[in-house]
Amino acid sequence: MGKILVTGGCGYIGSHTIVNLIEHGYDVISVDNNSRSNPIILKGVEQITGKKIKTYKVDLCNFDDTFAIFQENADISGVIHFAAYKAVGESVENPLLYFENNLTSLINLLKCVQEFHTPHFVFSSSCTVYGNPDEVPVTENTPLKTAESPYGYTKQMGEQIINELAKSSDTQCILLRYFNPAGAHPSSIIGEMPLGRPQNLVPAITQTAIGRLPKMMVYGNDYDTRDGSCIRDYIHVCDLASAHTLSIQYLEELKNSSQCEVFNLGSGNGISVLEAITAFEKISGVKLNYEIGPRRPGDVIATFANNNLAKQTLGWNPKFSLEDIMATAWKWEQRLKADETVFGSQYGELN
Repeated sequence: MGKILVTGGCGYIGSHTIVNLIEHGYDVISVDNNSRSNPIILKGVEQITGKKIKTYKVDLCNFDDTFAIFQENADISGVIHFAAYKAVGESVENPLLYFENNLTSLINLLKCVQEFHTPHFVFSSSCTVYGNPDEVPVTENTPLKTAESPYGYTKQMGEQIINELAKSSDTQCILLRYFNPAGAHPSSIIGEMPLGRPQNLVPAITQTAIGRLPKMMVYGNDYDTRDGSCIRDYIHVCDLASAHTLSIQYLEELKNSSQCEVFNLGSGNGISVLEAITAFEKISGVKLNYEIGPRRPGDVIATFANNNLAKQTLGWNPKFSLEDIMATAWKWEQRLKADETVFGSQYGELN
């Protein structure tokens, strides 16, 4: 099997994908500067897989250090690129940070991919590229509208950069447009570990339920949706991870019809914020303390996926339900609370 470089390997989706790659026989190298992650998560990956993970603490915005990874590992056959800042609200407050980090790191990585003729490249994109779509569910052919946040713009620009490289390169690329990753590994050995106050709904729910947050804010209940709250498509992180392995296999088997292909990764179901809260309360038996607040800048009203292309082309079949997402996320949150001595440096003060 090939050697796969996973950027952002200590992160939430990256760590789960490393597990899935190893379970399918791949040799994996991780790179992460740990600015938004903790290397302790790789200990969990090693516990699940029984494999020692080769990892580099490198900032991909530093070209020379990035280049050195490829020099030391000339047999890299594929790159899965997760490493990026991803908080919509933060990107609105500090757009230059997002443009500099997300685009510089991507360009440096692609320079190395081109220099070393790395055959396969899979990009962690996002449903934010669709902006506020006119119709849902969105397909891969849904027109891309104005992004609602600088984070969304970095994903639109990243896709454009990769498309242009693919036209002039022998590297074959896949762009995976995620919807809303959530949940944790069923073992509760790895899961989402947000720094500071969580930006995503499910960890905000679980941290409120366990008492780390005094209450949770629902940002707006006056949207044009069935209950007034935003609608999203929640996909279990393990289902998301498997799609990356399938994407690498798809490219290795020369099944792609063009140099750069796009796939939506979502459950295909639109769930409102209030419905997600209700689902959590049902599986946990905990009544959540939340209040309705004003709309949050950068939030899209409603988006969920048509995932038929990924199912038919990649052979991807999501296995986890919304209830599974909530159950595994809650079990993981309880483990974090029980093992604060282990996770203390990451599971620290909220800001």
